Amino acid sequence: MRILITAAGSHGDVAPYTGLGVRLAEAGHEVALATHDNYRTMVEGCGLEFRPLPGDPQGGQGRGGMLRRAKEFVGELGRGIAEVAEPGADVLLLSTSTAPLGWHVAEALGAASAGVYLQPVEPTGEFGPVVGGTRSLGRWGNRAAGRAALGVVDRLHRDAVAELRARLDLPPLSGAAMRRRLVREQWPALHGFSTALVRRPADWRPGLEVVGNWWPAPTGELPSAVEEFLAAGPAPVFIGFGSMGAGQGERLGRLAVEALRTAGRRGILQAGWAGLTADADDVLTVGRLDHAALFPRMAAVVHHAGAGTAAATLRAGAPSVPVPVTADQPFWARRLTAIGAAVAPIPFAGLTADRLAAAIRLAVTEPSHREHAATAADRMAKEDGAARAVDLVARLARAAA
Repeated sequence: MRILITAAGSHGDVAPYTGLGVRLAEAGHEVALATHDNYRTMVEGCGLEFRPLPGDPQGGQGRGGMLRRAKEFVGELGRGIAEVAEPGADVLLLSTSTAPLGWHVAEALGAASAGVYLQPVEPTGEFGPVVGGTRSLGRWGNRAAGRAALGVVDRLHRDAVAELRARLDLPPLSGAAMRRRLVREQWPALHGFSTALVRRPADWRPGLEVVGNWWPAPTGELPSAVEEFLAAGPAPVFIGFGSMGAGQGERLGRLAVEALRTAGRRGILQAGWAGLTADADDVLTVGRLDHAALFPRMAAVVHHAGAGTAAATLRAGAPSVPVPVTADQPFWARRLTAIGAAVAPIPFAGLTADRLAAAIRLAVTEPSHREHAATAADRMAKEDGAARAVDLVARLARAAA
């Protein structure tokens, strides 16, 4: 089968699909991953075919963030998805950010399709919208808020969908009408996160499943400088904010160093899109590293609670200090805290060195956080989200035969 995976956004929005793509390729499929050119090396390094989608998420951050220019970005993405699909595919696997456009491309190709989501976006009474949501509004309120959130997504994509369907010679169809069609057809969507964090909501329709994480393809051993730092003293605390905090690297670096000194801990700072830097003893600044190799050796992990980093920390059995910024990050931060694997979240806007130092001390010294993280890690180890995706592709192939 020729499989096209489409993913857009930050590194954490894309990297899990490298591991998924590798597993599908190992199962005998021809796999292409369409994403931004920033990730070409990562994709091709895994042996997958790379197809370019437009947009520079990191550049968008520098101009005020993707949300500010979301409509422009979606328009570019619609044109790009049509282009990367032109070589053809038997199955389209669509991420959360590309599905509202990818549905229409699959229709034009006559190809099977499925969702491969990193967040639970389907409305449910069990919790409110993951992106931009608040705490529970009750079962009725949660479902209503979830439907309203999907309406916002459809309005954001309205012009891009109209342009895309015209380009593909398809009759006009709104996003809401397409969603109703998918419900009728019980369109399948796999959700690549662990039931250790979010169980499948009981009120979801058939076809929606929570299968466990898709892990990024391994990137190799840790650099020698990191190994030497780890060997030189007690386990350090990792601090990184991923794609968040652009332009605030110096401030965040100073804050992190002060917090580590106050807490009496060594630290590893990951530069990320913020460009964190530190000039201090017992603090090492690093670039992009394999979290699967690094996090099990940390005393605690301070992170922005993006879906991928939150899952990697939990998988490592390490305590979390979540500092959520936006989008789905507050949701994952609350889930980590709810299962006991994290201290209470510190909102990024309220982050201070004193608050961070106190949270680090609690995460490191209170053994229950590591114990709960280890329990969740054991559960995650029993899940195989990639295998579930391979099974789904096989079912789609049989249905198309």
